[in-house]
Amino acid sequence: MLRSILLALDDTEGAIAARDYALALARHTGAALTAAILMDRPGLTGAHEAVPPGAAAFKERRDAALLRQAEAAAAEAVAALDQAADGVPYALETLDSSPAEALLGAAGAHDMLVVGRDSTLGREEAEDGLSPTIEALLHDRTRPLLVVPPGARFDPAAAALVAYDGSPGALRAVQLFALLGLGRGGATVLSVADDEAEAAALAGTAAGFLQRHDVHAKALPVIGTHPVEALLAEAAAMPAGMLVMGAFEHTGLRALFTGSATKHLLRRAPCAIFAAH
Repeated sequence: MLRSILLALDDTEGAIAARDYALALARHTGAALTAAILMDRPGLTGAHEAVPPGAAAFKERRDAALLRQAEAAAAEAVAALDQAADGVPYALETLDSSPAEALLGAAGAHDMLVVGRDSTLGREEAEDGLSPTIEALLHDRTRPLLVVPPGARFDPAAAALVAYDGSPGALRAVQLFALLGLGRGGATVLSVADDEAEAAALAGTAAGFLQRHDVHAKALPVIGTHPVEALLAEAAAMPAGMLVMGAFEHTGLRALFTGSATKHLLRRAPCAIFAAH
């Protein structure tokens, strides 16, 4: 069962949705919540930046101003979290290294990391609404990652959509989804293959596993070669409360989990994505 959640705190639309999602999930499951404040001091101050002769005083003033801005933004995010928490207990943890390094290090102490899809996590640019740190987090095998888009809300009664192709990443994602107790609203398992029997066998395998873990699951075999579009269409039609997927695999649905296709799905998914490697 879900016992501990790590939330990457930020002030973007997706990060605010992630904050509210994590709070609702903690309230519903009783899991402990820790909010991480990203304070990349070396990155903010250009610790390894070469300083031209005579520019040391300017750099010192600039660095101090950047740190004050970061601290003020963090204080505002914490104040907003405190207001949104509405009685949900949480702990605060300040992480002082680069976003990916800091979150990967901290995630090992928790069951799941929750991050906003467009989170800037300090001073990063979220190209096309997708934080560049997310790819680094997906490559790591420390803990599953929940990526929350702007506007997404946690609904305990909403069924999840599970992308399944029998790959190790998909197997692990389905297993963790079940063992963390995230399937209380049920699940639809979607498998894509050229052959109907293969798609049905794959979807049936994962649905059967989930049923043995008390998740009301149904199989949805799809014949075709466009898994991203099939998943996006089904997620919107359900509508899905969460999309469960493995990450960065290689062939059917496995082609989905290569970098470019994963990013495409992350950018367009209407619901939170639970990803594991």
